[in-house]
Amino acid sequence: MRPGAVTLDLWGTLLADPPAADDRYRAARLSGFARLLAEAGVPATEEMLDRGYRDSAAFLAQLWLQSRDVPVEDHVRVILLAVDPELPRRLPPETLRALVDAYATPILAAPPALAAGAGAAVEALRSRGHVLGIVSNVMRTPGTTLREVLRRHGLLGQFAHLAFSDECRIRKPDPGIFRRALAALGVPAADAVHVGDDPWLDVAGARAAGMRAIQVGAGPRARFGRRRPHAAIGGLAELPDALARLARRRR
Repeated sequence: MRPGAVTLDLWGTLLADPPAADDRYRAARLSGFARLLAEAGVPATEEMLDRGYRDSAAFLAQLWLQSRDVPVEDHVRVILLAVDPELPRRLPPETLRALVDAYATPILAAPPALAAGAGAAVEALRSRGHVLGIVSNVMRTPGTTLREVLRRHGLLGQFAHLAFSDECRIRKPDPGIFRRALAALGVPAADAVHVGDDPWLDVAGARAAGMRAIQVGAGPRARFGRRRPHAAIGGLAELPDALARLARRRR
C-alpha cells in the first residue's frame, strides 16, 4: 500500500535556500518603505526603519516560539510603530497596501532556485498517483508570494493544497497545520508522508500528526535521537525510491 498523499516543506526542501535566506531581502524592504513613506509625506529615517525591523523580529520570535503566526500586515504595522505610534492608523489604506506589497514581494526580483532534483521528483510522484501538498512555515515572505515563486518554477499546479503558516496562523511543529492540510487533501494521516529538512519542525511535527516522515539532507550516518524519521534521503532525487520502499514495508 503506497501513501495516498505526500506533503513537502518549502524552504530548505523544495527550495534550495534555507529559511534564514529570507532576510536577504531586508534592504529592499526598507528602501521600499523609505520611498513610499516619503511619497506620503512621512519623515522616516534609516534608524527608525532599522529599529522597526528589529522590533518586528522580536515580535515574530515570540509568536513563533508558541507555534503561532500572523499575516505580513502585522509585520508592517510593527515596523511603522517605530516611526510614529499613530502612523498605522493615519496612513490611507492604499499606502498601507503599497507598504505590504513592498515588504512581501522582494523575493520575486530573484526567486530562489529549486533544490536539486525537485522538479523531477514532483513530476514522478504525480505520475505515480500521489496527491501532493505543501506544509510550510513562512518567514517574512507570505504564502501568497511563495505561490508566485512556485508558479514561476512551473510547480504551483502540481499541488492540490498549500498550507502556509501565515494563512493557517499555526506554525510547525504544531500538528494542527499538518491536520489542516490533510483535511483539505481528504487523506487520513496514516496514508500520508511529510518530507522536510528539519528534524523538529518537519519530522517531529509530522509524527505528532500521525504521519510518516522523510528527512531530506540527512546523511546515512546521521544520529536522529528521538526525532527519528521513517526514512532519510540526501536530496529530493532520492524521494520517489524512498517512498516506494516505505510502501513495501507496509504491505
